Parts: sequence; structure tokens; C-alpha cells
Amino acid sequence: MSEYIVSARKYRPVSFGSLIGQDTIAQTLKNSILRGQLAHAYLFCGPRGVGKTSTARIFAKSINCANPSADMEPCGECESCKSFSEGRSYCIHELDAASNNGVEDIKTLMDQVQIPPQVGKYSVYIIDEVHMLSAAAFNAFLKTLEEPPAHAIFILATTEKHKILPTILSRCQTYDFNRISVPDIVRNLRDIAVKENITIDDESLHVIAQKADGAMRDALTIFDQTVAFCGTDVKYADVLKNLNVLDYEYCFNLTDAFLSGDYASALVKFDEVLAKGFNALYFVSSLSSHFRDLIISKSGGIDSLLELPDSLKARYKEQASRCSMQFLYDALSITTACESGYKASVNPRLHIEFSLMKLSFLNGSAGVSVQPVAARPAAAAPASPAPVAPAPAVAPAPVAPAAKPSPVVEVKPSVPTPAPAPAPQAEPAPAPSPVTPPAAPVESAPAEPAVRRRRPTSTASLSLTSMKEQKVAAQGGPMAESLDGGALPSDEAIMEVWKSLPAQFSAQPRLANTLSSSKTAIREEEGVKILSFMVMNVAQQQWVKERLLHTLEGRIQTSLKSAKFRLEVDVVPDTEMKKAIYMPEEKAKDLISKNDEVRKLVEDFNLDTK
Repeated sequence: MSEYIVSARKYRPVSFGSLIGQDTIAQTLKNSILRGQLAHAYLFCGPRGVGKTSTARIFAKSINCANPSADMEPCGECESCKSFSEGRSYCIHELDAASNNGVEDIKTLMDQVQIPPQVGKYSVYIIDEVHMLSAAAFNAFLKTLEEPPAHAIFILATTEKHKILPTILSRCQTYDFNRISVPDIVRNLRDIAVKENITIDDESLHVIAQKADGAMRDALTIFDQTVAFCGTDVKYADVLKNLNVLDYEYCFNLTDAFLSGDYASALVKFDEVLAKGFNALYFVSSLSSHFRDLIISKSGGIDSLLELPDSLKARYKEQASRCSMQFLYDALSITTACESGYKASVNPRLHIEFSLMKLSFLNGSAGVSVQPVAARPAAAAPASPAPVAPAPAVAPAPVAPAAKPSPVVEVKPSVPTPAPAPAPQAEPAPAPSPVTPPAAPVESAPAEPAVRRRRPTSTASLSLTSMKEQKVAAQGGPMAESLDGGALPSDEAIMEVWKSLPAQFSAQPRLANTLSSSKTAIREEEGVKILSFMVMNVAQQQWVKERLLHTLEGRIQTSLKSAKFRLEVDVVPDTEMKKAIYMPEEKAKDLISKNDEVRKLVEDFNLDTK
């Protein structure tokens, strides 16, 4: 069996032209050799696996090459190039600072620097991971690094530039290596796959490149791992399985579910992802990246920000065309907020599932919120003791719409709910009395059943139904149009309706207390009565404006039967806020100011009130 060499070593760059993603640095080094402007010390810094040590080796070979090309590439045939390739060069030295980081090691290096090269012009010293040198070793190295012999050139390489002393940095020419882009990694991997007779598609190469995070060495290592798992015929599904990467298909299907309001499918997909062993936070991060790519696909002229194969770019464009920019913006804000609050959540899975439900309701799907409302009357019907009562209520129903088309149709769904209500009133009366007047309650009390019908859903001010009502009212939808006109309400009528609001929010004691205790003021502007009420701080004001103001205003307009009314919320001025006394010193001062006997007692005994 032949000796196997990993791709990271087998396909390591041996010339400036084979460097990937560092064209500017390669051109600068070649120009310095061509013009004879070589510095005595260089510092190569950057992330791991981007070619720092490889560039240092190529640069060292080019400096001592006897027959460089016109483009200043090492020939690979001269004695200097051959000796370096075979590991027996006496003019190019490599030192690992991680294992030789003491003062004695640096002293040995300083002694070695004094020896002139046997072949070539320069003795090149490549010190890798130079940030691992101790502070004493750095200080011992300063003088030699500043004034080395004419034949000595130092090339320092590090991944952590911030750990190097400023006195070292000032003595070196610094070259910052960049992360290698995904297209460059894909292009190099495709060339290697062709040389190795490996069949692999572009989607798989992009997954490997993104997993490498800009490091070519990591990409080659992952490529070898994938080939070891899949063989010479690499499939996209096998790559995902081997690298434990979430398939793009999940994000596309989830977005379709969000657009259609199908929260059940979204929850099932999330459960499938967890069942496959993926981290829940990684799942949310993938969703955020998916919405980001959709926003870029929808925005024209910035397609270069998408590091994806052409087939996936087409899919992103197609799905982005079905999404509004507002939906994508709101969706991205929800997923990023879910990521930030994940670690602080007591129940992380519920935290993510709630975010998925919010994403499903962004388009205002009414089918989800109507089902719980319809289920309540159905559950209440069998609880009523008299099953005969609903039967006569159904009989007059078709007669009423013939006389009044729209108002009576709205009252019909509320007729089954008040049916149990007259039953307790009829208990003290004889049995035949509730049977004879079934038609009268339907016509005489249409308003009360409507209020009772709405009260269970409207008290939950944060429910999806009320949120939808607020949006419709804010946009001038059907609810706002139905109250156009009407007489200008009086101040007494407005205050009477306002005082009745806290009772409607009895299920929320804090909100009811805020409404009942807040200061109010009524004014008239441009033929509209405006009621402003005060809250304690700006946070309460913002919460009321976003989630409650339209609901309260709509209820008051409905009760007044007039659209010439508006509701505003203000913050109590600082001058009217009473200063709260918390500290013992403040309590003592307040007591002394109000009670002369206490003040005299403190003065006579010279008591300390602090």
C-alpha cells in the first residue's frame, strides 16, 4: 500500500502563483525581491490556515534561488531549492517558538545568526508561532532583530498579533493575511477533486468551504474527511450527514410554513431537527442566516454578498419574491432576539417554539386565532342544563336577516351564548314563562350579548386576535370605517365610558388599576374630542401605544357610537411626581421636618441621623 499524504501537505503551495487568496501580499514580496529592497525582519500575521508559513517558505526560497523566473518564482532546480525541499538546507532555518520559547533558545539562535550562509546570499530564519515567546525571550531578541548581520533575514509568523510586544512590531514589516473567501476555496477544492478523480457537486463544495471559515488548511482537512466517508463519489446528503450541517431544505420549508401561517408544520420541523441531534441554538442561527440571505436576494445589486452556488441563488430569489421586505425584517428581528435570549431562558425549547409561532403569525393568519374562540361556545353548550333552549333560538334566526340584513347577521352568533343567561333568571319564575318569550330577548337585547361575546377575547390584550384588531384599526380597516360620522360626544359621556373600562379588564389587575387611577384631561381639536390619560413612565407609555391604545380607543368609540373621538397617553411630569423615601437617612429627615419634638430631641442629645 502506497504511503498516504493528506491534502493539506500534498497540495501545499510551493510558489507565489499557487497561493490562494493572498495576491496582494504575494505581489508585494515579489516586487521587493525584484527591486532588491529586502527588509531585515518581516511579520506575517492572520488567522490559522491562510498561508503564513507557506508564504514565508516560498519567500525564503525565492530570495536564495539561483535561477528565479521573470516573475520571481523559485525555480525548484537549483541547489538551494533542492536542499530546502529535501530538508537539508543550511541557509533557511525554521524555529518553532512554541517549544523554544526561553531565553536560552534565543541565545542559541543569536549565536547561529552570526554564521554566514554556505549557499545563496541570505540566511533566512522563519520563527513560527512567535507570540509564544516569553517576555524575557522577546527582550533578549530585540537587539539582534533591530541590527542583524547583513546576511540575516527574520520572518516571524503568528496568529495572535496582539500578544507581541510593540517594540518587536516596530522593528518588522507587518503583513496582515486575510481569510480566504468561499469562492476561492471552492475553486481550489474543485481543482484538487479533478486531480484526485473525485466526483463532487458545487453544493457540497460550498458546505465544506463555509465550514472551513476562511481557512484553506481546514477546508482540505474537511475535504479528506468527507472523501474518507463517501468515497470517490461524494453526494450532498452524505456531506451534510458527515459534517453535521443543517440542510438548506429545512430553512426553505420553514419559511414556506411561516408565509402560510402553518405553525404546526413549523413545530414539527423543529422537532425533526432536534431528533437528528442538532443544537437548538444552531438551528435558530441557521434561520437568521436564511432570512439574511433572503433580504440580500430581494435587494437588487448586492448579490455578491451571497456566497452560494448558482442553484441555491435561484431558489433564494424565487422565495424572496414571495416575501415582503417587512416580513423578512420582522422575521430577522424575531430570530435574533431568540438567539440573544436563549441562554437566559428557563425552558429553551419553549422559547424557540414560541418564536416559531410568532414567525407563523407575522402575515396575520386569522385561521389560527379563530379556532380557540369557536371552541368556547361549543364547550359551553353541553354545560347548560336546558338543552331545549338552543332549539327555539335557531328557529327565529332565518326570519331576522330578512328584515335587517347586516345588523342581525352580526347578532346571530351571539344568540347561543346568552341562551344560558336567561335560565338563571327564570329559576324563580314558573316553568312556562321562559318558553313563551324566546323571540323577545333576541330583538330587545342585541347590544348586551354582543358585549358579553367580545369580553372574553378582548380582555387578553396580548392575544393574536386583539393584535390583529389593532392592526386593522390603525390601517383604517373595516372597524374604523364602520364608525365614520356620529355626533360629537359630550365630556360627561366620555368620562362615563372611561370609568367603565377598568371593570372590563378585571382579569388584568395591574392594567385595571392603571386605568382607574390615571389622571385624565379632555380637549377638543378640529371637531374631535381627545381624551388624554397619564401613566407613570415612558416604558408604560410605549407599551400602551403599541399594544393597547387602539383597542381602548375602539371600545370607547363603539360605546359612544361616534368616530369623533381620539385617545392619547402621556407621562406624568417630573414636577408632579412625589419623591419616594427609601433610605433610613431620608426617613429620619422627613420625620424631623414634620415633628418639632423629634427635632429638639435630636438637637439636645446630638443624635446622628446618618
